[in-house]
Amino acid sequence: MGRTHLPCHTGTRNPVIRICFIIDKLNRGGAERQFIELVKGFDRRRFTVSVIVLGHGGDLRPDLENQHDLDIYTVPRKKLLPTPAFLTRLYRVLKHIRPSLMYGFMGGTNEICLLMGRFVGARVIWGIRNSNMDLAHYGWTSRLLFTTGALLSRHVDLIIVNSSAGRDHHASHGYASEKMVVIPNGINTTTFFPDQKAGHAFRSTMGIGENEILIGHVGRIDPMKDHETFLRAASLISNQRSDLRFLCVGDGEIHYRERLRRLSRELGLEKNLLWTGMIEDMTAVYNGIDILTSSSSFGEGFPNVIGEAMACGRICVVTYVGDSSLIVGETGEVVPPRDPHALVDAWEKVLVLSLNDRMARGEAARKRILDTFTTAHLVRNTSEHLLSVVERGV
Repeated sequence: MGRTHLPCHTGTRNPVIRICFIIDKLNRGGAERQFIELVKGFDRRRFTVSVIVLGHGGDLRPDLENQHDLDIYTVPRKKLLPTPAFLTRLYRVLKHIRPSLMYGFMGGTNEICLLMGRFVGARVIWGIRNSNMDLAHYGWTSRLLFTTGALLSRHVDLIIVNSSAGRDHHASHGYASEKMVVIPNGINTTTFFPDQKAGHAFRSTMGIGENEILIGHVGRIDPMKDHETFLRAASLISNQRSDLRFLCVGDGEIHYRERLRRLSRELGLEKNLLWTGMIEDMTAVYNGIDILTSSSSFGEGFPNVIGEAMACGRICVVTYVGDSSLIVGETGEVVPPRDPHALVDAWEKVLVLSLNDRMARGEAARKRILDTFTTAHLVRNTSEHLLSVVERGV
């Protein structure tokens, strides 16, 4: 199949590149929020942006629809593995868009991008957003896609990985390392910022006392997030202190969620643990907690919740999973995964700090995000690499 010619607006020195993103869904999640930030941030003097969503609805869809300088198409996919009818519908949309670049933003869309990109003559970019996934927790289709991805990756023009851990893991499993670049996620520091008033209001709503310490866990309820370790650590430290409250923000599969709630009751956490489900105003949540904890045991790439909490001036206690330790640097505490006692020790290191020391750590955390991990960094780095793909092919 031939390549498409790069479209160019009359009177401009540089060509305006048509890029088409394919994303599975627009539900509220970290990867989906990153996607929204990225497509909104592109310089429209260099890129025209189209988005194909493989499902209807989604909490974040209005955020895209409010952008009047991009086109959104819906091509529903009923099964993870594409059917001929689905591919035919997708091909018709792509022929209308005539993209120069196709970018599969998340797993399950990468292989589709490679196949369809060859049919419509577009260069293909893959997105990889995880690291050492324990695929035993997921279906056979996930294992099939991971294995197939390694075989197909050498035929891709560029693979954008959001973490060094993700790059190393995939390269060690046969993915084409020479095609990979690491572009960390970007945090919107205008949305996520220190806001004492919002934090106080959130604590009041949750019934948290002024002298109580609130330790928060934010993320979907999924095996990779390892809520069990968080709950066991909460139980251990609650036997030593009576001034602690715990918060789990996020939703997940109902049976797994109920299993964790049963465990929390068995551990005696009914009185000092809150399960909130999804919360829209996450800036208020981060400002309301005292310590953000990421207890993930596998699979993380760049956990957005860590960067968002840091942007709000919060100290983070994280595990050595994905790039979590790289994100917090010297501003937080890092512990081995699946170790409740280590998690307790890290919390205690933070709790013994004076108020001034905690505030200084929080300020350093926000500065680290501002210096390294903003949305502007994400958009600039991505744009430069996409332009390099085009330039290599001209």
